[in-house]
Amino acid sequence: MTNDEKFDLLRLNLVPGIGPRVQSLLLSRFETATAVFQAPGDQLLQVEGIGPKLSAAISAARNSRDAEKEWERCERSSITLLIRGTPEYPSMLSETCDAPPVLYCRGDLVPQDELAVGIVGSRRCTLYGRQQAERLAGALARAGMTIVSGLARGIDAAAHRGALAAGGRTLAVCATGLAKLYPPEHKDLAREIVASGAVLSESPLDRGPSRGIFPQRNRIISGLSLGVIIVEATRKSGALHTSRHAMEQGREVFAVPGRIDSLASEGCHDLLRDGVTLVRDADDVLEELGPLLKPVKRGEDDIVQSPRELALSDQEREVLNLLTNEPQHIDEVVAGGSLETSRVISTLTVLEMRRLVHRMPGGMVVRVTH
Repeated sequence: MTNDEKFDLLRLNLVPGIGPRVQSLLLSRFETATAVFQAPGDQLLQVEGIGPKLSAAISAARNSRDAEKEWERCERSSITLLIRGTPEYPSMLSETCDAPPVLYCRGDLVPQDELAVGIVGSRRCTLYGRQQAERLAGALARAGMTIVSGLARGIDAAAHRGALAAGGRTLAVCATGLAKLYPPEHKDLAREIVASGAVLSESPLDRGPSRGIFPQRNRIISGLSLGVIIVEATRKSGALHTSRHAMEQGREVFAVPGRIDSLASEGCHDLLRDGVTLVRDADDVLEELGPLLKPVKRGEDDIVQSPRELALSDQEREVLNLLTNEPQHIDEVVAGGSLETSRVISTLTVLEMRRLVHRMPGGMVVRVTH
């Protein structure tokens, strides 16, 4: 991708009134942002959602230097611009519909972040909801999952803090620009997150809070995640937008039950009634998450092919990583490690019960990848 195209994608993102859906339609019609700015007005008007006002705004932005100024501000503020279609862009998110062409990132994304789960819920949460969010986030972070949430008050903040307290990684997806963090009292929390993950946004740096941008950022939370846990939500909660995005994106959806008479958990109970997975602990989540798009390397000899593997003991993981996706004889597996033969064989039995290993005739074994 050329630098001109990167600047034009940023320029398009800065045009007032153009949201994610219209951006996607423009890029689908003209293929590149540069082509969008080269298109005559009558062709722009043929795109759904583009009227005379937006067409004029796109034309006015052609010669603007706002994109260059925004890029320079990002460099001064240690903010990285992740451009869709480049290797640095999150691969999980890039596969989704209406993924943001430009993503502002303060902090670092690492390969481990492909093993991510979203935890969201009500801003006006109960003590029970906050406790469950912190507990689940901490347990999943200790297992090796990255926790994704929205930096909002209530359940989101509890999820971030639970992951941080466990020494894990967490990603915060903000609706506002990174120069206008909302809510303002979470600036210190955002700094902690940057040290152990990243704060992300699709919004230009100076975009402040407005009603429409909060629901649309929820698709990014689910898009970065293998699955989304709804901890506490009323029937009008914005967290239910995240669950709908997750379903549309083919992600798993989980819900934590509350008291049967709790208004704060009515949305979760509706989801459970409709068939989403009930969550009691981290194991419930790890067992249900689907296969990864590609294996994730967490260490020199630690390759994760399924989130279910994160629930394994050190010995179980050691034996599993001796296996490949091609059949091997048990004697080869034993020879490849440092454990006693009896331990390897008993561990293979446990892995087979966990549906991570398949035994074949002739003493052959193979690693299960789905």
